[in-house]
Amino acid sequence: MAMMEEGARSCLLQSRSSLEQDIRASYLMDHMISDGVLTGDEEDRIRSKPTRKEQAAALLELLLRKDNQAYISFYNALVRESYGDLASLLHNSLPLVSPEAEKSFSDGGTRYVQAVLSEGGVPQRPVVFVSRPALVNRVREKLYRLQKEPGWVTVFGMAGSGKSVLAAEAVRDHALITECFPGGVHWLSIGQLDRSDLLVRIQSLCFRLEQQSQEKDPSSSLHRPPGSLEEAKERLRFLMLRRYPRSLLILDDIWDSSVLKAFDIQCRVLLTTRDRSLADCVSGSKSEVAVESGLEEDQALEILALYVNGKPQRLPEQARSIVRECKGSPLVVSLIGALLREFPDRWAYYLHTLQQKKFKRIRKSSSYDYDALDQAMAASIQVLSEEHRELYIDLTVLEKDVKVPAKVLSVLWDLEPEEVEDVLQDFVNKSLLFRDCHHRPYLYYLHDLQLDFLAEMNRSGLESLHTKVVRQYQQRYSQGPPTSGDEECLYWFRFLTYHMAKANLTQELCSLMFSLDWVRTKAQIMGPAHLINDYVEYGAILDKENSEVRGHFQEFLSLNGHQLEQRPFPDVVQLALSQPDSSEVYRQALLQAQERATRGGLYLDWVNKSSLKSLSRLVVQPHQGSIYSACFSHDGTNIASCGSSKTLRVFKSTSGEKLLEIQAHDDEVLCCAFSPDDHLLATCSSDRKVKVWNVERGTLMRMFEDEHEEQVNHCQFTNIRRRLLLATCSNDKFMNTKLWNINKPSSQNTMFGHLEPVNHCCFSPDDAYLSTSSSDGTLKLWEVSSANEWKSIDVADMFPEQREQTEVMVKCSTWSADGRTIICAARNAVFVFDVETAAMLLEIRTSRLSTVQYCHACPSSNLVAIALSHYAVELWDIETSKKMADCSGHLSWVHGVQFSPDGSLLLSCSDDQTVRVWETKKVHTSSAVCLKRDSDVLFNNGDITVVAADNRNRLQVRNGRTGAVMFQSENQESRIRCTAICSQTSAVGLGREDGTIQVLEVPSGTSLATLQGHTRTVLHCQFTPEGHTLITSSEDTTIRVWRWRTGECVVLEGHKEQVRCFSLLTTTPSSETHLLSWSFDGTIKVWDMSSGEPLQDLACHQGAVLACDVSPDGQLFATTSADKTAKVWSSASWECVRLLNGHQDCVRSCRFSWDGRRLATGDDNGEIRLWNVKDGTLLKICSRDNKDAMDSLHGGWVTDLHFSPDNTVLLSTGGYIKWWNVEKGEALQTFYPTGANLKRIHVSPDFSTFVTIDNIGILYILKKVDSGMLILAASSTVLAVRRRTEVESVSSR
Repeated sequence: MAMMEEGARSCLLQSRSSLEQDIRASYLMDHMISDGVLTGDEEDRIRSKPTRKEQAAALLELLLRKDNQAYISFYNALVRESYGDLASLLHNSLPLVSPEAEKSFSDGGTRYVQAVLSEGGVPQRPVVFVSRPALVNRVREKLYRLQKEPGWVTVFGMAGSGKSVLAAEAVRDHALITECFPGGVHWLSIGQLDRSDLLVRIQSLCFRLEQQSQEKDPSSSLHRPPGSLEEAKERLRFLMLRRYPRSLLILDDIWDSSVLKAFDIQCRVLLTTRDRSLADCVSGSKSEVAVESGLEEDQALEILALYVNGKPQRLPEQARSIVRECKGSPLVVSLIGALLREFPDRWAYYLHTLQQKKFKRIRKSSSYDYDALDQAMAASIQVLSEEHRELYIDLTVLEKDVKVPAKVLSVLWDLEPEEVEDVLQDFVNKSLLFRDCHHRPYLYYLHDLQLDFLAEMNRSGLESLHTKVVRQYQQRYSQGPPTSGDEECLYWFRFLTYHMAKANLTQELCSLMFSLDWVRTKAQIMGPAHLINDYVEYGAILDKENSEVRGHFQEFLSLNGHQLEQRPFPDVVQLALSQPDSSEVYRQALLQAQERATRGGLYLDWVNKSSLKSLSRLVVQPHQGSIYSACFSHDGTNIASCGSSKTLRVFKSTSGEKLLEIQAHDDEVLCCAFSPDDHLLATCSSDRKVKVWNVERGTLMRMFEDEHEEQVNHCQFTNIRRRLLLATCSNDKFMNTKLWNINKPSSQNTMFGHLEPVNHCCFSPDDAYLSTSSSDGTLKLWEVSSANEWKSIDVADMFPEQREQTEVMVKCSTWSADGRTIICAARNAVFVFDVETAAMLLEIRTSRLSTVQYCHACPSSNLVAIALSHYAVELWDIETSKKMADCSGHLSWVHGVQFSPDGSLLLSCSDDQTVRVWETKKVHTSSAVCLKRDSDVLFNNGDITVVAADNRNRLQVRNGRTGAVMFQSENQESRIRCTAICSQTSAVGLGREDGTIQVLEVPSGTSLATLQGHTRTVLHCQFTPEGHTLITSSEDTTIRVWRWRTGECVVLEGHKEQVRCFSLLTTTPSSETHLLSWSFDGTIKVWDMSSGEPLQDLACHQGAVLACDVSPDGQLFATTSADKTAKVWSSASWECVRLLNGHQDCVRSCRFSWDGRRLATGDDNGEIRLWNVKDGTLLKICSRDNKDAMDSLHGGWVTDLHFSPDNTVLLSTGGYIKWWNVEKGEALQTFYPTGANLKRIHVSPDFSTFVTIDNIGILYILKKVDSGMLILAASSTVLAVRRRTEVESVSSR
């Protein structure tokens, strides 16, 4: 075996200590094995060494016993793994090896190759060089096709894309030259030449070829220089075919087809150009390679690092920004790198120069043909015809990174699509425009540098260029905007507002954006996030016209955006009718609703909404499934979220606009966290993996999958950039908390101490300590530097009464902004501890029925946010120990809360699939009183009275027109579970959890009766029509009929399980009233109310009876059950006359139509069925094909049903309220409450007013809009009319 040259060996020995100190052998060995200088056994021996430094020493020891090839392979591996400073130590001692020995080397840089390329005038590698292997291999693949016959390979791309370096690198390959071009490689730089200059260039090439030929064959003679282009072409043909028959001619930087024709001599040619179509003018086989993209970010950073003699990871932050700003353009990176070599402290200056588009200041390097970057860009445009140059200038209006279809430019240029495509093809051929061929039709876009140059060149005319776009659009779409949903349609909806703003067309922009029609159409086509973003982005312009109206539209979209994401698309007019009466959105919606009502449309006005104020600022539904974690970026502009959908999503905190979505893991993603510079996102999952993502690209940077053996519950980065670490914790038994350096493949430290799963980990503000919260009942604090336990707090001791019964799980912890206190959550409590002494400073106990899921301390105040399992978020002041607010809105468990970095916003995420953003200052001064869903309503001559319990266990009586409180009782001793209104007297009844019934006078509040008898919760109470009798049913299985003024009581006993409800049954107008009751025991019973005797006892169903309804004539009644069936019974024979099968879930509700011909039934899957009562046949199924985001057909169980008096409309409640066309089974309208899970709805006799309460306690009084409703409101909608008229004028202008 040949030994290594002494100089190379000596250099390795001299550099040995530096190499051992820094290199990671495992990274380098992959390259050396692929080069064939290291065997698998040798790799295994080196990897067996216990430490990184010992592995490095073993590799160097082995290397010293090998040959020159090993030295070169090791050097190349250092370069590829970004050890540029170490590679420079070895560079001067690189040995030269024979062609045979190096024939397989990856870079092909043998002495033979160097000699061939040097003779042919091929430029050497730049002083700073980074390989682009994919592109190089593509060019080589095309060149191999020239092995047997002449032809052309065209390498094309925009100015500065690295075409020349790529062409030179492609031929720097031993096998390629020996197999395909043994006659040599000849380089000729062309550029923009006239005929005389071209002649000189060819004369020079011919002279060089003849001279080389004479050196090889002294008998050949030199000829006089050719005197014309024709003669020069013939001379070159002779030389290439006779003297150099299998050689390659490289023509660098060709601009003109007439120039290229001079080389159409049946030889092998590689040409670089900006104009893809040039080779069309010559004969022979042709192939091409596009150089469309810039350098990868790590490649560009490596170039900059080599210029300044540093390491990529140690470059300042501006380096990454420079690369992003120029999109990795090799020319710009090299120009700036060369400038930085002379002025290494000018990073910020050159970044600012790029951002300000001052291209003249980015001056030439010695290897480029133009004095400054702007000249290189301008040269490409000057070759266009005058007509095409004008069209190209119009592209100045395009946004960066936006691809447009030809149809958009057809509108802009007022040309036929075929003409536009021809023009675009010319631009693409000249590398002035790029084409995305992955779409049909094609999409076109400009490189950022081209766009910046155009913007700078046309700075003074930008406004008129954007105005032209708007006017051309208005001319083309004078009858209304496009609605096709294709790429052209999407472009106009996304960017029409942008062009109006840039054109300074303020009035037209406001007219467009203050139109509910525009909002509806754009939201349907693009979703709400782009719309919200428009109001944020152009807020300053809109506010000059009317800041109040801008606020109306932005608030409407922010709070209803999750509804506008639903499919089928909701009725925007109906959604807008829930806005405050003073809102311009409401005024336009009311006008449209009244107009549509004249044509049979059904709309509902929420008449008592003025008493409510939403606390949410934004509601986003980023995932289909529970959301377990959400967090703000450190600059507060973005939010990341993850959950059961296995995805990670990033969206804007102002609008909810999606920026990134990644299928992140193979199982549920439990946590996500931004790095302190917001460039990285960490995720952890039930799949036991931890991943780190590049936020900008959405690419996976690092995956840790081997060390955690159970699900990873939480992850968090350090707060400070200078020492970036990632902490993770898991369900592992012992090794459950780890610290990671993301640049290393294995964990840096493991914290030992918890013997049960660790649920949460959190760095202190200064990153000195890490807190961990565990299912073992403890909160531990660790020193980050040593990974040693510093303090342990036994939180389980705070629950002495429960500790022996069940384990105490510490869910999470959060540090105060000053790091002096730490706050943790366990069960239904939050504790505040002093960090130094571990003493408890404060205890916050929440509802005993709820558990604290998460807590987070505000970085700018004494507030702490608490996420609870009973769907709420609470804000507490830990200084005063007072609850400051209840943030209501979520419809299921809240898993996480986090304040924004400045404390102004608070986000929360939930099982209800939403992330809500709250304004801290607004919510911490508000705390709304909410009602319970067990309510009763009295409709009396146009008046509406509502009675219900509130969240403080008081009975409230409200005016249904205004929502005003008419009466409010004192706090009751026991929870109120049901209410009733007496229609004949001013009395209300309530039933409590302790079995007590009270009757109160309204509005005095005087107690008229207290009725004792039930031993368990009273579930339902109802006054009889004359008002003298009150009937109650209970969990104690009994029903009681009270003469409530005297206290006399008849007890109806017989059911074996709780009786949730009952109904009065009159078989004939003259007959006595009987009572029909149903129970979870599966039976129906009929009672004589006077005697208390059971008249009938029917075992109706195999499961619990859930609902019952009596037909209007009293001849029939229907029952529904958990056994998934419904039955129709005769009140005369007490026999089942119809069995109705078909529901796939519990049948929860039923209702006869007023004519008794139809029966509607609703189940827990949200399905509603309409039956023919006469023969039991199924007439219609409502909602069959439209499951919603909650995986239901109705947002939840169908809990109540009502027919209109004319039997044409069916009303249903579930997660929301729907009105149906009975004949067709189609939805007429949907009302989306703020909350969900509606229990029942009260309907006025004329079917015009509807009253219900949702699960977060909001009262809804809904009134049908008709054409004559609120006629006087027409005068208050003048602004709406004016806006719509202006929109129409904008479209037709």
